[in-house]
Amino acid sequence: MPRILAIDYGLKRTGIAVTDELQIIASGLTTVNTKELIGFLQDYTKKELVELFLIGEPKQMDNTPSESELHIRSFMTILEKTFPIIPIKRVDERFTSKMAFQTMIDSGLKKKQRKNKALVDEISATLILQSYLYSKKDY
Repeated sequence: MPRILAIDYGLKRTGIAVTDELQIIASGLTTVNTKELIGFLQDYTKKELVELFLIGEPKQMDNTPSESELHIRSFMTILEKTFPIIPIKRVDERFTSKMAFQTMIDSGLKKKQRKNKALVDEISATLILQSYLYSKKDY
């Protein structure tokens, strides 16, 4: 079964998470320089089947799009042209950075390790993917 790949897009760095082949477990994959993101995704999709891209949708507390939405939409246009057969879904990403930071604290990471913004981005992508997997479960 193909994987689902989640993207926590940022202007400098982008966190990436993927599912296992059974689409049960969300795991952080890496954080890449955003300028290298399309090339990274091209390499990754040559090695692994991906059936869906999930992209975080940053919103303000009043549900309006955040400032970064314009940049994300531009990226999505390139993504759609580069990977026309892989659909894209959006997932509300409010609070994922705060949740990622709390996850780092709960995991016992030292203060210096918690300052690693790349790790926060990767964990944020994992949380986006986890919330999507949770939402599609039948209870």
